[in-house]
Amino acid sequence: MKQTWKPGNMLYPLPAVLVSTRGSDGRDNLMTAAWTGTICTNPPMLYISVRKSRYSYQALHETGVFGINLTTEKLVRATDYCGVVSGREHDKFKECHLTKEKADQIPVALVAESPVTIECRITEEKELGSHVMMIADVLSVHADEKYMDEKGRFALEKAHPIVYSHGTYFSLGKGLGRFGFSVKKK
Repeated sequence: MKQTWKPGNMLYPLPAVLVSTRGSDGRDNLMTAAWTGTICTNPPMLYISVRKSRYSYQALHETGVFGINLTTEKLVRATDYCGVVSGREHDKFKECHLTKEKADQIPVALVAESPVTIECRITEEKELGSHVMMIADVLSVHADEKYMDEKGRFALEKAHPIVYSHGTYFSLGKGLGRFGFSVKKK
């Protein structure tokens, strides 16, 4: 039997990503976001949702660009730290010992330790209550070559990505089947 609860967000797990920003003052910052996802394949678009009270919101609103940095088991401490302390008082790159990597198309530092980084330009801010959804075009994707397999396929699982579920970070387990396996002829 299932319990009935009040309406809430129970769509889990979610990717836990580090969002990199640079304010109009030139300060680099990282924030953790789990309210993020794909919107469209063609053109490639994604979103993040941020509270207006967050330090990163001002940089996002002023500059209109950000980086998404996928996270891994090795980055879990930094991922949590960047979600619980404010960039107003902390240099998160320095305190988490993360390497700044130059982006190709946006003036924002990316996280070199991340297996995949995505450069984004905000096309729309949509106020939705507690959060503002930043809808963005994907400008560029960077994938770390060390995660390419012998067939030239990007094997993100080798990086040991993490997800967030109801207050807890989890590592992803074993693969259960590739897309279409349920109808593939043997």
